[in-house]
Amino acid sequence: MAILIDPPDWPGHGRLWSHLVSDSSLAELHDFARRLGVPPRAFERDHYDLPSTRYADAVRLGAVEVGSRELVARLTAAGLRRRKRASSTGAVGGRREQAP
Repeated sequence: MAILIDPPDWPGHGRLWSHLVSDSSLAELHDFARRLGVPPRAFERDHYDLPSTRYADAVRLGAVEVGSRELVARLTAAGLRRRKRASSTGAVGGRREQAP
């Protein structure tokens, strides 16, 4: 039972981002994000997007640093991986789910 974070290697909106996930439950993930002060709008399907400026804060709070491949593998093994669905036009998309 761990909160995992991958390196901030994902570009977007002029920043680099990490993914924050749980390898046991979304409830654990939402609780951790709340304690870290991450806004609910940062939740997307199965993870929180976390800017590189918050990476060290997450690690100090107890997030375990792992590579992106390990993060996805452990998320999948936990049965929590939720991929984007393909739309009827063939484009990848899907609605953002809200964090509680």
